[in-house]
Amino acid sequence: MLKNREEIKKVLDNGGVIAYVTDTVWGLGCLPESEKGVKKIYEIKHREAQKPLILMSNEAYNLLEYVRQPLSKTASLLIKKYFPGALTLVVEKSSKTPDFVTSGMNTVGIRVPDNEVFKEICEIATGHVLATTSANLSHQPSAKTYEQALENMKDLADLVIPDYGYFAKGLESTVAGVFGDEIKIFRQGAIDLDL
Repeated sequence: MLKNREEIKKVLDNGGVIAYVTDTVWGLGCLPESEKGVKKIYEIKHREAQKPLILMSNEAYNLLEYVRQPLSKTASLLIKKYFPGALTLVVEKSSKTPDFVTSGMNTVGIRVPDNEVFKEICEIATGHVLATTSANLSHQPSAKTYEQALENMKDLADLVIPDYGYFAKGLESTVAGVFGDEIKIFRQGAIDLDL
């Protein structure tokens, strides 16, 4: 499906930033180990330094080394039930997750979007994981279409990847923290949690 696989990989490997469709809204991301890429995302968005990025992948398995093991039973159940989908799960991070991704916090948000274009981008990306946020300037509405993402990220992102007809639904993910077996909703989004 993706026409420019080599270019996507090259941009990411060189600390670049790409914009792409997900199942919720458009995202902006780089490789999680790339401090250069993460800094660029904060600069592009004029994002407050204390607001962390999240990690997304095409498979939950790829995200596990970034979070502290073992996961609680509640976190494991939520992953099983809602991944892939519009749930961002905030859990304790492992030492593999750089502090510059999480704004120095000891937790990290993880998500597996249910979108074919995004999945293919992750297959291409070294390590199959992206540090990511929404493709808009801070305090502006999220991009819901390719046209909006292009407009928001023109001359800012290194690459804006077409959606190839796999559209974003336009509602942000639900963000839920799991601490032990307690669930805390940080943002109510597309999913109503139900265990």
